[in-house]
Amino acid sequence: MLGFCTDSGAQLPPELIGRYGIGVVPLTVTVDGVEHREGIDIDADTFWDRFGRANPSVQTAAPSPGRFLEVWGDLAARGVTEIVSIHTGSEVSSTFDAARIAAEMAPVPAHLVDTHTASFAVGCCTWEAAEAAEDGASVEEVVKIAEAVAGSVGNVFVVGALDLVRAGGRLRSDIKDEGGIPVLSLVGGKVQPVGRATSLDDACDQMAAYVLGLGGGLRVGVSVADRAAAPLWEALEARLVGSPKVREVVRYRVGPSVGAHSGPGTAGAVAYPTI
Repeated sequence: MLGFCTDSGAQLPPELIGRYGIGVVPLTVTVDGVEHREGIDIDADTFWDRFGRANPSVQTAAPSPGRFLEVWGDLAARGVTEIVSIHTGSEVSSTFDAARIAAEMAPVPAHLVDTHTASFAVGCCTWEAAEAAEDGASVEEVVKIAEAVAGSVGNVFVVGALDLVRAGGRLRSDIKDEGGIPVLSLVGGKVQPVGRATSLDDACDQMAAYVLGLGGGLRVGVSVADRAAAPLWEALEARLVGSPKVREVVRYRVGPSVGAHSGPGTAGAVAYPTI
């Protein structure tokens, strides 16, 4: 039986984790000097509550090889005989390096996929791979599908803390705060503008247009960080659900490992054309 694993940086919602029985390896998020396992010791609401009360010091770290072995062991105990483990890109995290070390000690064969991407784009790779497996795809086919999605997935978002994104070193140096709401996309490891909105409604219109421009048969994840951004969640989702180009929409939260770099007020979408 084929099983799937990813890391918590993929921001997979419980809906998809439960649907496909996906194992999730938690990243370490250190908030004001206290270490937490993302999704276990700290969730999105707890994390954003800290931002509401103060401006915490936050660092993120890749999981140890031992954490992979724990999750893979749980999958093996459920009857999984082979694992496809799909992870945050090696260019932005050492998570994949830890997975490679763990694979030498895995309880069952572990086929690793370096997505060369981050956040819910990794989740999209995992989503499509697991869906393909349910349709009868082989291990080799599933790995190729995950890699193909990594090359086609797109993203668009707005942030409430542009300075935090700039401080993380991923914002293109020529992007200035010129008023309005910058509509952004992470491309090639750099945040770049794709528009500038005059209102939140305008921002939702622009983000929806960007998503629909990615193609047809789209699977879409619509995200918000803190609950205060939930109206954007609902407005963007409303513009996408029912479109003939959209196959399915799920909601997910921007959790600690991603939110540490984008800040509160973040909302957007990640989408890909189904393979």
